[in-house]
Amino acid sequence: MEHFYRHMRTLHGVLMETEHKPAGGQWNYDHDNRKAWRGDPPAPKDVRGKRHDHAALWKSIVDAGVQSFGAPHEDEIHWPLDRAEALTQLRRFIREALPNFGAWHDAMSEHEPRLFHSLLSFALNTKMLNPREVVEAAEEAYRAHEADLPAVEGFIRQIIGWREYIRGVYWANMPRYADKNVFRHKRALPEWFWSGDTRMNCLKHAIGQSLDEAHAHHIQRLMIIGNFALLAGLDVQEVCAWYLGVYVDAFEWVELPNTLGMSQFADGGLMASKPYVSSASYIDRMSDYCKGCAYDRKKRTEDDACPYNALYWDFFERNEATLGRNHRLGMMYKQLEKMPDAERKAIASKARKLKASLDEL
Repeated sequence: MEHFYRHMRTLHGVLMETEHKPAGGQWNYDHDNRKAWRGDPPAPKDVRGKRHDHAALWKSIVDAGVQSFGAPHEDEIHWPLDRAEALTQLRRFIREALPNFGAWHDAMSEHEPRLFHSLLSFALNTKMLNPREVVEAAEEAYRAHEADLPAVEGFIRQIIGWREYIRGVYWANMPRYADKNVFRHKRALPEWFWSGDTRMNCLKHAIGQSLDEAHAHHIQRLMIIGNFALLAGLDVQEVCAWYLGVYVDAFEWVELPNTLGMSQFADGGLMASKPYVSSASYIDRMSDYCKGCAYDRKKRTEDDACPYNALYWDFFERNEATLGRNHRLGMMYKQLEKMPDAERKAIASKARKLKASLDEL
């Protein structure tokens, strides 16, 4: 993706000082954009307008017997419904949130579901906004010294880098891509995927937010919900169907490669060079979810141990034949080799128990 991203920047002259030299002298500022958010700077208020004229439409859907899940909020829709509303949302993001987007774009907080994210994906994917004009608006903010380069580069990379790359992956590999399942995961989704009723605080918040707002930002989708789904071995096609159904911005061309390829690594590495999984330590570092959770983020095998920990090491243990030679995972397998046999057996036992009782977590 990095090569594609640089090609797109060069081809379209985005954030470039000369034809071949990027602004600031480097292409990617991702290493500057990994801060945890502890309340400062304050997140901008969500001032999107609310529409109150869709209750009748929702009633007709219910009366027709259409099955659904999540909160419809039919009496206060706050997603843009026309181009004028979408442009207003774009301008507000550029002015109020973009300057802080970069540093905290991977952060998570149960107190601020939006933080500094744009919430523009719905307008982009429904074509109320053109990706080009969104990129141009962000670059103009940089040129006018209204937002720094790491913030603007990080945001633009998500659009002309990741979003366009995803589009290519989808159209180059469908329809067979949808059936990929390299780990052969077939475990049913836990019941709390439909309610958010779990004692794991991170999942309670991320899934609850998804059900209530039809939105969660990319790290919640990838490193909380998707991370758990992969570690627990949930059915890939069921996971993809859930993501497609729950998010307001989900259309198959963008949802499927992101979920099946990046989140679940079910394509065996066609899209991503390694599985995006973590133990509780990453979640604790990038969020406030672990505070007050029923599970202990530092424990692996005890009754109150965070489920992510045993599932994380068990994932690498049971998939060594597939992942053991991945150069990006060498450190993980070296750590696994150093573990005493008794600890590895205890982790495997704990993981089996967890996967046998997912509904109770």
